[in-house]
Amino acid sequence: MSAERLRLVFMGSPDFSVPALAALIDAGHEVVCVYSQPPRPAGRGHKERPGPVHAYAEALDIPVRTPVSLKDVDVQARFAELQADAAVVVAYGLILPQPILDAPRLGCINIHASLLPRWRGAAPIQRAIEAGDARSGVCIMAMDAGLDTGGVYLRGETEITDATTASDLHDRLAAMGGALIVEALPGIAAGTLSAEPQIEEGVTYAQKLARDEGRLDWSRPAVELERKVRALTPWPGVWCELHGQRFKILGAAVEVGEDTPGTVIAEPLVVACGEGALCVTRAQRAGKSAMDIETLVRGNPIPIGTVFD
Repeated sequence: MSAERLRLVFMGSPDFSVPALAALIDAGHEVVCVYSQPPRPAGRGHKERPGPVHAYAEALDIPVRTPVSLKDVDVQARFAELQADAAVVVAYGLILPQPILDAPRLGCINIHASLLPRWRGAAPIQRAIEAGDARSGVCIMAMDAGLDTGGVYLRGETEITDATTASDLHDRLAAMGGALIVEALPGIAAGTLSAEPQIEEGVTYAQKLARDEGRLDWSRPAVELERKVRALTPWPGVWCELHGQRFKILGAAVEVGEDTPGTVIAEPLVVACGEGALCVTRAQRAGKSAMDIETLVRGNPIPIGTVFD
């Protein structure tokens, strides 16, 4: 089989993975099977719903498998029977045991949304913004038994500005990943592109996002809290409490100001932090729709001197 058309297994689950699958198909590769996370209950009726990759593949009549684990020897045998040239893995969500890693002729190739070795792990997009990184990117990586420790075939970079949100960066890197994997595969298949080992210096780990980590600590600097808003919106979301009810902050900017942390110091809604102040630009009260702050306070004023918990 020529390097231009490879027999591939695709392993991915969320919407971040869809552009890569689409790019591989558009490039003319044969995707013989898709592996994705099992359908999960969703919506009011809690009916099981396939994830974005699963649904995309089914719409194209590509066979989809959704094992709960890849540790079972029968699951591993069925994977090997596909006789894939390579498996492309993008935010799949399951650990790949060694028999899975070894089965494809060219191995398993991962699209990882960071500039490795920085931000190995589960949430590299959000952690890069939260930490104030100036740049992010995508690495096309040869998978091994470690956590994002394999050699890197190709990398692409993009800027993180003071306005970059997790949603912005997510979409940018998803598209970049699709373009890079299509660029990398012919060289990998031909043996003209090799994986460069990662350097040991600068390793950081992107901890998985936790549902409760979005609560604001007003004693922290405003620049830190503003980054947190951009990093953790839409999920798990950034919030505080006002009069015992959750108050979700969807957009914010840093301003000059000081007072007891958590105190409203200016209109329409500027809140003092440990250093500086946070100007809330978009928010959502419990049980209400999200809205810009001028609209929100017009109907429900939040006077200067109000203290957020």
